[in-house]
Amino acid sequence: MRLLVFFAVISFISLSPVSADNTTVTEASTTPATKSALAAKSLLLDIAKISKDKVVAVGQHGHILLSSDGESWQQANVPVQATLTSVYFLNDRLGWAVGHDATILHSQDGGLNWHVQLYLPELEKPLLGIHFKNELEGIAVGAYGQFFRSNDGGKSWQSEFHQEFLLADDVDYINDLKAEDEEAYLDEIAFILPHFNGLVQDGRSLFLMGETGLLAKSNDFGKSWQKFNSFYQGSFFSVARTQNGKLLVVGLRGHVFRGINNGQQWQEVPTGTTALLNDIVFADDGRIFILGNNGMLLISDDDGETFTQRTQHDGKPLIAGLWFKGKLLAVSDVGIKVLVLPKT
Repeated sequence: MRLLVFFAVISFISLSPVSADNTTVTEASTTPATKSALAAKSLLLDIAKISKDKVVAVGQHGHILLSSDGESWQQANVPVQATLTSVYFLNDRLGWAVGHDATILHSQDGGLNWHVQLYLPELEKPLLGIHFKNELEGIAVGAYGQFFRSNDGGKSWQSEFHQEFLLADDVDYINDLKAEDEEAYLDEIAFILPHFNGLVQDGRSLFLMGETGLLAKSNDFGKSWQKFNSFYQGSFFSVARTQNGKLLVVGLRGHVFRGINNGQQWQEVPTGTTALLNDIVFADDGRIFILGNNGMLLISDDDGETFTQRTQHDGKPLIAGLWFKGKLLAVSDVGIKVLVLPKT
């Protein structure tokens, strides 16, 4: 999702380990993000809670912003200017952000200061999602099937190629190519997998969503994946579980699907829009919000069975959001927005 929005607005096989032990050298060769009074009004691509009293947003030019009220924002110290696409905090101290140039950043002080754990501009591929199971075990995913795993808190990252996401014909092709030409095989697998758009933890299950209808879950933290039966061929950008235990997944051209029996069956929910849908947000009062491009905001008060439109007047893309202190915050190409909602 972050990849699409950015351009619109402007058995697995382990590969060689990618070490981040040279962090000091890497940071010395990068350019720190510039401090700007307008950072909170620039292109931002993700927003997340650090704690009940603190939120963080990330975006273009390496901008990372912190707030305790959703209105005033403080810019963090960031060692790179790469566009950042996603941010995740395990607790009120430990956080990670990912972005273009296969960038992974880490904070140990609640988001005030960040350092490089991975930075591979030569790949020319963005990372689009990151999740940590605990202080040591983490996964980052991105374009063209990028999949990195760490078991030491991000000090080192290992690349994985998940063959279960290939089409049947591609599996035969890749296996034949590996037997005939190892170098060509390594070149091919760098681009043959679909984009992985993000990760969502739900209880003991980890969900992975991506392009070409990719929706999968893992119960062993991404070592193996079970794909859901195909019910849509477009890209998915957000998945969540409702209060009543139903799964919701959203994607291209206004598509919303509601999963019954833990995703054994899927029903399409009419939305009346063809806008790209980016994120699902839950309010404290049980309402469900879906954020989309062209200022599209969908609202449900019946656990996602139906949605009504509340299009924002400026028509700006609503890229990601959260419910914070009684307000719906969203990030867009003009920074952070407090969305106008109907009275309940």
